Amino acid sequence: MRGAVLSRWLLPMAPAVLLLGLFVAGPILWSGYVSFTNAALTGAAATSPDFVGLENFRRLFADPALWHSAWLTVVFTVGSAVIGQNGLGLLIAVLTRHRNRVLRNAVGVSVVSAWVLPELVAAFALYAFLNPEGTLNALLGAVGLSQDWLFSAPLLAIVLGNAWRGTAFSMLVYQAALSEVPTELTEAAEVDGAGALRRFRHVTLPVIRRSVLTNLMLVTLQTLGVFTLIYVLTAGGPGDATQTLPLLMYDEAFELDEIGYGATISLVLLAVGALFAVVYARTLREEV
Repeated sequence: MRGAVLSRWLLPMAPAVLLLGLFVAGPILWSGYVSFTNAALTGAAATSPDFVGLENFRRLFADPALWHSAWLTVVFTVGSAVIGQNGLGLLIAVLTRHRNRVLRNAVGVSVVSAWVLPELVAAFALYAFLNPEGTLNALLGAVGLSQDWLFSAPLLAIVLGNAWRGTAFSMLVYQAALSEVPTELTEAAEVDGAGALRRFRHVTLPVIRRSVLTNLMLVTLQTLGVFTLIYVLTAGGPGDATQTLPLLMYDEAFELDEIGYGATISLVLLAVGALFAVVYARTLREEV
């Protein structure tokens, strides 16, 4: 009896567990091992790396580049995910909630079109828009405001670019959440004299609070690992002005050939993501 029950539950889960082990747990464990070695892409360490203990970690935490990249990662994540994607997605969902179907569909298609593009294609589209000979300067040139935006304001460029590309996900989450808000509550608040802002703050927002927290967790974790968009737009430059943790990890591992040191940075990035996930998960649990 027990064996039949276990088979019924475990066998359907086996393929998923196998895939998670191969493509999630496996690379994490490998990175953990490599971070304690001097593994490299070239030289003797490429074939027979030596165990160096905590040397990579001591070197990393003494490196000013780590703290600079960590700060840029926080700014990029808060600006483009927490404020940008989350805030814009909620705003669009609220503003189109009671509009006619044609307007909702038009806004939805225009927003989702950026999200469904492959990240590389979206990054090149942004580059074509922001580069000195791009669309933005062609429009601003008439009033003398053209400049090299990827050089003069690189961090703002990647923040706005990532917000543009990812807002659709938050919009869809909030459209679904708002559809579950009982109309009786908002109508009762309106009868009591509450304005639109007060109805949203005291009626709508408490109802969709769990959706807000879930969306924040998802967009934050996704944004922490953004690499392609930043690499195509600025490659971490000019200098190190946009070198977030994923780009620092790439530069150390593949540009400077220090795989062990790059793996150490990946563990730091993993720890940052885990910290955000724990905070959001605990907040969600308190809402139950």
